[in-house]
Amino acid sequence: MPYLCLSAAILFEIIGTIALKWSATTEAQWYSAVTFVSYCLSFYFLWLALKTLPLAMSYATWSGVGIAATCLLGVFIFSEKVDLVGLLGISLIITGIILINVYSSMSGQ
Repeated sequence: MPYLCLSAAILFEIIGTIALKWSATTEAQWYSAVTFVSYCLSFYFLWLALKTLPLAMSYATWSGVGIAATCLLGVFIFSEKVDLVGLLGISLIITGIILINVYSSMSGQ
């Protein structure tokens, strides 16, 4: 259950960030409401996950997956460009998340 909550927190963080970009680039005001609600839900589910999961692992996973996913969605949805150095950076973030979750004592295992 805590990993499901962490996954929901990540999903809502990604939705909120994409809606934030749309609210900054369009006249539609409802994107701002989606951003607010999504971030509130993200923090709520992160709070639920933190009741059981270690802080360092949870926050690293939440923020890292959010960063990587929004970067990739920025490329596909907003046609943003990512160069080789950017791809390397995203790869390092993903590698760090895997290392923390699988091998680190920060994961609480």
